[in-house]
Amino acid sequence: MSHKIAVLPGDGIGPEIIEQALRVLGALGMDLDLRSAPVGGAAFDAHEHPLPPATLELARNSAAILFGAVGDWKYDALPREFRPEQAILGLRKALGLFANLRPAILYPQLANASSLKPEVVSGLNILIVRELTGDIYFGQPRGVRDIEDGPFKGERQGFDTMHYAESEVRRIAHVGFQAARKRGKKLCSVDKANVLETSQFWRDIMITVAREYPDVELSHMYVDNAAMQLVRAPKAFDVIVTGNLFGDILSDEAAMLTGSIGMLPSASLNASNQGLYEPSHGSAPDIAGQNIANPLATILSAAMLLRYSLNEAGQADRIETAVQAVLEQGLRTADIHEDGTTRVSTSEMGDAVLKALK
Repeated sequence: MSHKIAVLPGDGIGPEIIEQALRVLGALGMDLDLRSAPVGGAAFDAHEHPLPPATLELARNSAAILFGAVGDWKYDALPREFRPEQAILGLRKALGLFANLRPAILYPQLANASSLKPEVVSGLNILIVRELTGDIYFGQPRGVRDIEDGPFKGERQGFDTMHYAESEVRRIAHVGFQAARKRGKKLCSVDKANVLETSQFWRDIMITVAREYPDVELSHMYVDNAAMQLVRAPKAFDVIVTGNLFGDILSDEAAMLTGSIGMLPSASLNASNQGLYEPSHGSAPDIAGQNIANPLATILSAAMLLRYSLNEAGQADRIETAVQAVLEQGLRTADIHEDGTTRVSTSEMGDAVLKALK
């Protein structure tokens, strides 16, 4: 059976790291129908829109999307709706990609690369489940308006709206509980229920859904405390489930516990397990074209694609084992290089994973 995969390299280092992931996928001997399309700034340059209709149509009709990165400083002056980042928001909304899975795993070989002491992070294995299509990023109304009365009368005011529907919270709660069942059976729901009505609503629903999972231990934590605990005692967490805004921040914080955000993949899934798979890092236009970016997060994202959207866990295991073998050999890109290891380029890291895979 052939699997249709949309390949969207994007901007900056996106094409370089996607190239290495495609080499790895091509070495598996699977029947994959890989089709590329422009997205982000590259799509704006070619079609005057960051998510052209043809790209969106390809994504809709594919089993999964392998995504590089979007963004470049040269597009910052564009109206917001034409900026490269709107492509990823548009894909999430159009495909209903509501569940973002971001594992933060510290490979033993990279314990010294973490910004925290090795004894604090050794053995770290956290999964952050972030709701991706609701919250303040999509809430309406939003904008800038003139204040007509009160102490700031006559000034301009920026405003956004945070809200969640009950069904949105329930479905991400189920994703979190089901993930926890397959791991350490501990789920921490992160909110700000002491000051936000939306968060209290979130917490109440999490407690209700928890009754369906008596084998999973549910705890609650305010987001400010969760941010502190991630750097104080990160191994106390197993699965974290949280909203869009808090998840955006906490997942990046957790990424740095592992030594480099260049190591971390992510998956964004809808109800039918169609997914968008991308590295957790950005487009890094400052190093684009220099062949020094770390492709491992993208290669590991391809492994997640195989595991979650194509149900090919065995093939995903092959890739993940190959990555660990390469790290064991002491090969490192610039972002994770340290004394006693061998610095390699983007393409050389891809070569090494291919060799380990075979």
